[in-house]
Amino acid sequence: MAAKKGFERKSGASSDIPSSSMADIAFLLLIFFMVSTVFRKEKKRNIEWTTAEATEKIDEKRKNILHIWVEADGTVYMNDQIIPYENIADVVRPIYAENRELVVAIRGDRDVPYSQINTITEQLQASGAVRVTFATRVEQRVQRARR
Repeated sequence: MAAKKGFERKSGASSDIPSSSMADIAFLLLIFFMVSTVFRKEKKRNIEWTTAEATEKIDEKRKNILHIWVEADGTVYMNDQIIPYENIADVVRPIYAENRELVVAIRGDRDVPYSQINTITEQLQASGAVRVTFATRVEQRVQRARR
């Protein structure tokens, strides 16, 4: 008795990648990332800006600027989180070790006591941060004019 051959598969699996739907997949991924991305905005702080006779604009990328807000009651905010001003060095040290181009911008209310600002600058010095600036009212006018 002869063995009967059944149906044989004439075509094997294709080894090439179908490129007809690649553009669709790329477009869907692009839409997904555009919709799911959240752009973080800092909360606006109500502070009375100090005044200065002269000022310079900081020409740094936003990721290289660390804002420290000091409100009139002495509350210190960094990245919208309250931080005791005695612990600033512990928080800034790892951030500065990761990014050596970091510029620390102190944005303090005009009614904050000098002793507290001095403590903050000493904490920044202890953390190793070497580029520290103080924001003023003149700086605010320059930024608004350039937008």
